[in-house]
Amino acid sequence: MNRASILFGLLLLLALPLSLLAGRVWIDATTPNATLILLELRLPRAVLAVTIGAGLGAAGAAMQGYLRNPLADPGLFGIAPGAALGAVLSLHLGLAAGWFLPAFALIGAGGAMALLALIAGRSAGIALFTLAGMMIASLAGALTSLTISLSPNAFAMSEIVTWLMGALTDRSWADVQIAAPLTVLGIAVLLIAGKGLDALTLGEAAARSLGMQPAHLRWLLIIGTGLTVGSGVAVAGIIGFVGLIVPHLVRPLTDGRPSQLLLPSAIAGALLVLVADMLCRILPLVTELRLGIALSLIGAPFFLWLLLKMRRELA
Repeated sequence: MNRASILFGLLLLLALPLSLLAGRVWIDATTPNATLILLELRLPRAVLAVTIGAGLGAAGAAMQGYLRNPLADPGLFGIAPGAALGAVLSLHLGLAAGWFLPAFALIGAGGAMALLALIAGRSAGIALFTLAGMMIASLAGALTSLTISLSPNAFAMSEIVTWLMGALTDRSWADVQIAAPLTVLGIAVLLIAGKGLDALTLGEAAARSLGMQPAHLRWLLIIGTGLTVGSGVAVAGIIGFVGLIVPHLVRPLTDGRPSQLLLPSAIAGALLVLVADMLCRILPLVTELRLGIALSLIGAPFFLWLLLKMRRELA
């Protein structure tokens, strides 16, 4: 474990108990109902924030390592839009109760993964792989907009739009049981891909000479990203910019190798989403700010700063 993992791990351990107490009404641990509120409301929400953030952080680091592009984001694979399309279809059909919505979202993510693998094929290069992901994202986005426009009533449309904003409000242990195992498995798959990503930094030809198998690496990334991003979207909606921001915060604390960036990015992603969700709860607004909106308000200026920084470096 490198120093970045230790640093962000310690910060996460400090933030977790604070997030359990924080909210519009701060919890007094000595009150009679405090234990019930903490165990059934605050704790599953915090665990889910950590789980989703870890998955998005690791997926973002893997994506940037594979594409060798610091502006890459997990959404480029089209898996998050595919999962969102599945969830929107469940809301449109009135089948959002219980496990139906997460199941539809996971099916959408799986469909996007399968389509990406089918289009890219065994011998596709990084450019074709990226274009295939962008095409799938565009198609899923268009179908999502079409589904919203065909909503049977205003209530269904409102439910769809609200869900797409992304949030951890009213989430329970059932949602944790869906997201946590899939995210842990997805991060493990991405960690296995670490050595291949390291080799790829030397260029595709050099990586092949070192024994890196492009098709195998591509499958690891599709499966790992699909599990981490798809499970997060399935239980919380669209949570953007985490995979873009986190690797940039972590990279200066590592030796720059993609394999050394994956684990600390997962921990830092967990910290970012946990803190952002805590801020959403304590802001003095009429209604709670949606987590997806909050992270977009943070991520958009960060993205602009990255663009300006890159322009100065190229000038």
